[in-house]
Amino acid sequence: MGKKQQREKLTPEQKKYQQTAQKHEIQRPVFKNCIKAFLIGGFICIIGQAIQLFYMYQFDFTEKTAGNPTVATLIFVAVLLTGFGVYDRFAQFSGAGTAVPVTGFANSVASAAIEHRTEGYVLGVGGNMFKLAGSVIVFGTFAAFVIALITTLLSMGG
Repeated sequence: MGKKQQREKLTPEQKKYQQTAQKHEIQRPVFKNCIKAFLIGGFICIIGQAIQLFYMYQFDFTEKTAGNPTVATLIFVAVLLTGFGVYDRFAQFSGAGTAVPVTGFANSVASAAIEHRTEGYVLGVGGNMFKLAGSVIVFGTFAAFVIALITTLLSMGG
């Protein structure tokens, strides 16, 4: 049943209530939120690039070999900031800008682990820390498998 059909079945009181509720609903600044998310997400990426350059120049890594320590550093910093409660406040301000980079993934895992630590390490932390991030891991692994399969099949034909 569509929204139009649902509206037609409403009583006059329900229609009046919906009109009143719509008048008082807070309008979300979508454009402003998109700009904020873009800038914050970009800022996180700039920090990641700076960390990568640090590893390249200080430890003589190549661009390829500096990638893993860069990601590990970003994850460590995000988990540390989550533990201190800073990352969540920062994420509320910036919205999706902190959810997309690897730091958002680290935050979701660490937040779930912190939230369920009172239930014990196995059933609490271990059993709940991947609830939110589990789907990302599953579909990311599946997508990597499909891409590897396609790449293999294409390279065999050429």
